[in-house]
Amino acid sequence: MKNKLEQARKLLCALQAELRDTLIAARARRAHTFARVAGVTAADTIYQVDRISEAAILAWFQRHWPRAWPVELVMEGLEDHGTVTFPRGTPVARTVFKCILDPIDGTRNLMYDKRSAWALAALAPQRGAATHLGDIVVAAMTELPTSKQDRADQLSAVRGRGVVARTCDLRTGRARAFRPRPSRATGFEHGFASIARFFPEGKALLARIEEDLWRELGLLGRNGGQLVFDDQYLSSGGQLYELAIGHDRMLGDLRPQAYAKLGLGRASLCCHPYDICTALILTEAGGVVETPDGRPLRVPLDTTSPVAWMGYANPALARRVRPILRRLIRRHLA
Repeated sequence: MKNKLEQARKLLCALQAELRDTLIAARARRAHTFARVAGVTAADTIYQVDRISEAAILAWFQRHWPRAWPVELVMEGLEDHGTVTFPRGTPVARTVFKCILDPIDGTRNLMYDKRSAWALAALAPQRGAATHLGDIVVAAMTELPTSKQDRADQLSAVRGRGVVARTCDLRTGRARAFRPRPSRATGFEHGFASIARFFPEGKALLARIEEDLWRELGLLGRNGGQLVFDDQYLSSGGQLYELAIGHDRMLGDLRPQAYAKLGLGRASLCCHPYDICTALILTEAGGVVETPDGRPLRVPLDTTSPVAWMGYANPALARRVRPILRRLIRRHLA
């Protein structure tokens, strides 16, 4: 099984490298079309750049996925295709794996050439509808760079075997290894940490919770309250990357709970299982990913379930924040 999972890791990395190169080539020809709305699903708005990636992924699986490992794909944008398995037509009950993908996590960053997006993919043994985020055994994430970048990173992991990280020179195609190092800091002073509040919905409530968190941690009111830095990276995969390589110390997403408190329901955009499917990479690097109240993520591998999560660079930071955050959630979101 170990050899099979290692081969699966390499396959997901190859898929994402091809997707990255496909998007770079498409941008050179028709970048002006990327931001056109191509459709709206129950989970998100689909832009033209998303359609390019979906077609590339389906074609890749048709050509490269081992027939001996029947797999079910879970990916936003496949609603019109019905259940998608490879080899095509394989009943779900006969598949070995469930593969959840987000071809472009951070579409809005990429389509305006503002900041890197990320291709995300993860693999879990098939358990039907019971398959959840905690079942994932292989994950890969690949940077989808802006036009001015000449390098792009790729991180991948097999459960229990650490992280494989490489940076690719996009001019030559050569890659070199590097070691991701999450921050070892035990406090937040002079570091980056934040709660996601990407969109107007719920922004005031989420900011209030974060402000109270810093106050209870003793970081508000000292030196003008400028001891913690904020970075709203509009990509859950990108946030995990920032934690994994040591840029950020804590990042979290409470939008599902905030939206429920405000009566906004599922109509408002939030994190879904495919957005956070590469959490395994951060945990293999030594970080922590969990629910806001400190439990393991056990959300089904689908395209619509809302996911609230917290990520920490190390267990010491998680232990420091966890009890305070539990109280604040009861105070503001119960």
